[in-house]
Amino acid sequence: MSDHATNPATETFLAHRNLLFTVAYEMLGSAADAEDVLQETWLRWVKADVEQVHDQRAYLIRITTRQSLNRLRSVKLRREAYVGPWLPEPLLTAPDVAEDVELAESVSMALMLVLETLSPTERAVFVLHEAFGVGYDEIAAAVGKSPAAVRQIAYRARRHVDARRPREAVSADEIRAALESFRRALEAGDLQGLLDVLAPEVVLVSDGGGVKQAAPRPIISADKVARFIVGGIGKAEVTLTGHPTAVNGNPALIVRVGDEIDGVIAIRVEDARITGLYYVRNPQKLTRIGSETPLTLR
Repeated sequence: MSDHATNPATETFLAHRNLLFTVAYEMLGSAADAEDVLQETWLRWVKADVEQVHDQRAYLIRITTRQSLNRLRSVKLRREAYVGPWLPEPLLTAPDVAEDVELAESVSMALMLVLETLSPTERAVFVLHEAFGVGYDEIAAAVGKSPAAVRQIAYRARRHVDARRPREAVSADEIRAALESFRRALEAGDLQGLLDVLAPEVVLVSDGGGVKQAAPRPIISADKVARFIVGGIGKAEVTLTGHPTAVNGNPALIVRVGDEIDGVIAIRVEDARITGLYYVRNPQKLTRIGSETPLTLR
């Protein structure tokens, strides 16, 4: 695309690229798939008579949504055969993402997992309306439904998500404080330190993708999660270090064994304690973590 840097169509696409990537990522949970969707969007965009497009942003979102829906239906089949629990591909995000509370929540690991339980059309409608404020008429054109049908879909999707999202918003500072307590306990292999920061009903989801060792199903309760972590460290006879970063718009840890990245841990916090731990160890989902520049998502 660099050969066409002065082309107005290119300039428009690049101006909205971060937004389009975020739409695709929120629908797919995979940066690699989102990049493929952007390429497909670009190919369709350059073939359009852009001078006749009244709202170019809306038009680009429409193309991206349709391509994401096409890919989402095939991705769901892949995930049915996935080994162990599936987690979204973690994204390193710039500090300004955390300042946008609604955007940070919309790309958080916790909410992305909730979105996985929606149908493809419900997910598209929810993402476009709730995260990006796209109007029902524009969404209807993107998903091939009537505006009235889209309103009903949005209502169902919102109820489904609201029943599963945290009860109240938590500030980045609160998340960082809980994460720091967790980091210290993790590095020390401190069972009591973990129990102090974990909520009684905490859930640990670990994603090894069949390549790295991970729990075959979610682990529930502070005692089981803490013992799983401490026992795993002891059995592997390794020293873990946690390096604070921002992933998916929220504070997180890059976990290393020596100089090697072992995984990324994102958390969900309620009432100052951790209620959700999301540990991505699948190497295929960590390729961007070591080298990628943190993303601005809009």
